Amino acid sequence: MSSDLPKLLSDFAAERVALVERHEASARAVSHYDFNNAYQYVINREESHLSWLQNALAEYRMAVPPAGAAALAAPEAPKTGKKIEPAAFRGILEEDARLLGAFVDRWRPRVDAVSHARHRNMLNVILGESMEHKRFFEQAAAGLEDLLGRRTGGVERVGAVLPTRWLE
Repeated sequence: MSSDLPKLLSDFAAERVALVERHEASARAVSHYDFNNAYQYVINREESHLSWLQNALAEYRMAVPPAGAAALAAPEAPKTGKKIEPAAFRGILEEDARLLGAFVDRWRPRVDAVSHARHRNMLNVILGESMEHKRFFEQAAAGLEDLLGRRTGGVERVGAVLPTRWLE
């Protein structure tokens, strides 16, 4: 397996890049404040995963590849009114949960077969956190808004996240 390890790491990284790009696109489409915060959390962790993969690939003088053939379609932002209804984003959230589950299902047997302990452990952490992210998206799709913590004092949710950052 060790001679196949650089290719395995590269293929795994390409799929992670595809998922990060999908989640970035989803975050632009999901304007619900709490759901968008969950995307920001997930993207932050996924960027850490890519950093770990870059370090692992550097041992073989390789870089993290682009998503390439693993690229995923960006979701379209749903039409929303003044009040942002959580259900408007269900389809995007369910698809992101499905994609993460499929990623873990596809890679778990291959990762289990890796004999290089440090890389196997790293890949297992990434797969485990991917399952955590899948649960976030499933909970959000079910309408749960307190994904990263509860609001104090029962303050009503107002506002939305803009699809692009404000620049001066």
